[in-house]
Amino acid sequence: MRTDDFDFNLDETLIAQHPLKNRDESRLLVMGRNSGKIEHKRFFDIVDYLNEGDVLVLNNTRVIPARLFGNRPGKDEKIEVLLVKRMEDDIWECLVKPGKKMKLNSKVEFGNGLLKGEVVNISEEGNRFIKFYYEGIFEEILDKLGNMPLPPYITEKLEDKERYQTVYSKHEGSAAAPTAGLHFTKELLEKIRLEGVIVAFVTLHVGLGTFRPVKVDNVDDHKMHSEMYVLPKETAGLINDAKKRGNNIVAVGTTCIRTLETVAKKYGDIREDSGWTDIFIYPGFEYRVVDSLITNFHLPKSTLLMLVSAFSSKENIMKAYEIAQEERYRFFSFGDAMFIMRD
Repeated sequence: MRTDDFDFNLDETLIAQHPLKNRDESRLLVMGRNSGKIEHKRFFDIVDYLNEGDVLVLNNTRVIPARLFGNRPGKDEKIEVLLVKRMEDDIWECLVKPGKKMKLNSKVEFGNGLLKGEVVNISEEGNRFIKFYYEGIFEEILDKLGNMPLPPYITEKLEDKERYQTVYSKHEGSAAAPTAGLHFTKELLEKIRLEGVIVAFVTLHVGLGTFRPVKVDNVDDHKMHSEMYVLPKETAGLINDAKKRGNNIVAVGTTCIRTLETVAKKYGDIREDSGWTDIFIYPGFEYRVVDSLITNFHLPKSTLLMLVSAFSSKENIMKAYEIAQEERYRFFSFGDAMFIMRD
């Protein structure tokens, strides 16, 4: 399977640079998973497609202000550090600019020394492993010094950092938002619950690999990034009960799919679990858990576009993306949504 099979030309004026004033007023392209039949709605209409007893699975990760700007001690050299993944003992895997300035054992400091770091290892890909030194609580220091790590295609400043968080975000650890969840308001979630829909949570801390296009020619040769996940016992029970009843499992975002399908592939069923996943889902993958998917519109040649193509079909997805452009839908993180529904 060729990576170019998942390429498309996007009108760059359709890339959303800011969120809508009201989260749930974004547009919603509804598509039959098998039929490919399309309807055009608003996101708040999602309640009409959810049935009593269905389980709506949300990722309650919270984005950390992972972009830090500092300098090398005693040198007039600006260093940008982007936290990618917490490893252990205050060691983080990081992207660093300029990387050539930060060799092994190089030091960097932020906020006039409030936070200090040292490169203790370098990966084959060039990522730096930095050990941080500080007094107090790391998360509080990061909140004071860090900036929200918006995707590279968003060039406008985000005035309210909470707009890059879901309203149900809870567990800090992501370098990027689970953007399908950005469309929900607390009021919409309450309305969904009142319809008898069961709301459940998983946690998957989103890594920056989610934005990277696949660069190899053959899809099978792509090395997938890994992300940490937690599937709670309560959520596993709710999903298993719904499956027995014949209700739908509706995943909000590709991160929820990655979590649920990782556990199902690992054990053959859904159960309490946590760990790291590097699952790579592309056409030919057999879904075991998820029946319907709420998602955003994804980048060309991305693993996320491959995942949604596997969930429906490449033909259905590419046709839907073509129609979305014709109808001037907004794309990517702050853009409109798509509901791929069981039919």
